[in-house]
Amino acid sequence: MTPGSEPIPIIGGTGALGAGLARRWAKAGVPVVLGSRDAGRAEEAAAKVRADVPEADVSGLQNAEAATKGGIVFLTVPFRAQSENLNNLREALQPGQILAQCTVPLAAAVSGKATRSLGVWQGSAAQQAQEMVPEGVTVVSALHTVGAPTLAELDAELGEDILVCGDKKADKARVARLIEVIPGLRAVNAGALEMARIVEQLTPMLISVNTRYKVHAGIRLTGLPDGDHWA
Repeated sequence: MTPGSEPIPIIGGTGALGAGLARRWAKAGVPVVLGSRDAGRAEEAAAKVRADVPEADVSGLQNAEAATKGGIVFLTVPFRAQSENLNNLREALQPGQILAQCTVPLAAAVSGKATRSLGVWQGSAAQQAQEMVPEGVTVVSALHTVGAPTLAELDAELGEDILVCGDKKADKARVARLIEVIPGLRAVNAGALEMARIVEQLTPMLISVNTRYKVHAGIRLTGLPDGDHWA
């Protein structure tokens, strides 16, 4: 991935995870479009990224417009806002696009504890998203275990695995390529989209561990073969 590549739209780009990803991709020279319900807030968030990352190609737009700017759209909103956002994006998302779903159904979304998860009728937030996106749009689940504070701190060294779930290997590979543009992140094929129900449960566990140890630990798998797993 090089400067001048297709932009990466981030829906929920004013939040902690979206802004952290934007900083990391911008530092790697990838153009980013931050989306928000309010275009003004999106541009304010983009300006902060540009201030932190000299020469960053980052802009802010209203969510629906942002979603049209790239073939892979990252959804980083809280779970309580997922359904509303996907309903509002029905006309914006087009067949052939990929929705990289990063939302976790945490109890904190309804004033509960972040170390507890919510039950989702479809099985996972990712499977709910797949039910809601327009026909022809594929959902890939990813980036549930990387910490937003670590992403936002550009001097912090990353060294963790990102579990990627989805029903089409080619689509997972496209998302994986973008993830691995960020130094220190390795994308791992974790299986079909239904596996997201397991991966999403790792987030509250990590929050519990990090709270106890006062760290920002991630996930790292051992024993995987070297080389390109997405060829």
